[in-house]
Amino acid sequence: MKYAIILGDGMADEFIPEINGTPLEKANISCARVLAKEAQIGIVKTVPDAFKPASDVANLAVLGYSPALYYSGRSPLEALSIGVKMADDDVAYRANLVTLSGDQPFENKTMVDYSAGEISTAEARILIDYLNENLSTDKLHFYGGVSYRHCLIINGGLVDDEVTPPHDITGQIITQHLPT
Repeated sequence: MKYAIILGDGMADEFIPEINGTPLEKANISCARVLAKEAQIGIVKTVPDAFKPASDVANLAVLGYSPALYYSGRSPLEALSIGVKMADDDVAYRANLVTLSGDQPFENKTMVDYSAGEISTAEARILIDYLNENLSTDKLHFYGGVSYRHCLIINGGLVDDEVTPPHDITGQIITQHLPT
């Protein structure tokens, strides 16, 4: 038997006054209605109470992996998705390319865009290659992914940093959210 799992991650979006609703409310969802009518569906709680409601947690659960047992953050999943081989003692960090505000001193810069303006993969590759050439060590490596999403792998690293996803701090001063 074949299955199609459709996850409407982020579909609800936010109310937009110009269209008097959300994009999902205004979308033509006739195909989705047909699928729902013909499919076996139900309400499923995909994110356990102890976890932040995020797509990485939900996707693990939908695919049958208990987040309580298998979830260790978005970064190892990102590394796996781009084919990075990791040892048991490697630590993965998601390395997003972002856009910061302009001319002010670093300590006053804000997160303008968490996706570097949806940078192309080709443009991003140039930046990731530059980081590797200038910052890589025998233990620290950058791996290019897609668009703004990349990985930093620390061989034999420790999981002791508190980090904030860039999409959580749009419009905020970044120095208040640097890794500890």
